Amino acid sequence: PQSVHRFGGYKVQGKESDHALALVNDAKALEAAGAFAIVLEAIPTELARTITEQVTIPTIGIGAGPHCDGQVLVLYDLLGLFDDFVPKFVKPYAHLKADALQALRCYKEEVEQGKFPSENESYH
Repeated sequence: PQSVHRFGGYKVQGKESDHALALVNDAKALEAAGAFAIVLEAIPTELARTITEQVTIPTIGIGAGPHCDGQVLVLYDLLGLFDDFVPKFVKPYAHLKADALQALRCYKEEVEQGKFPSENESYH
């Protein structure tokens, strides 16, 4: 995500064979340079499998299919806190945006009305 625009936005990388081969070679170069793990993001499942099989360091997938050594998702996506754009590979396990907004509204109102903090949330 930090360099998403460098690669043309949110789109799958490594779909063409020459680009896929370059990614495999890059993964091997990272391993040779001493990397302890590689994050594979938004690449075809079979390419992720190939890279995982060809390096000995762990591969962590985010939108790279089930064949990586581990998986990661952005917490906000997993919890359903950000729904303006949800990548294809995200599976929200909750939909907390509405609850979070309601909690913030309630907090704001209680602070403005002098209800928070109460005696229960104060030290004596």
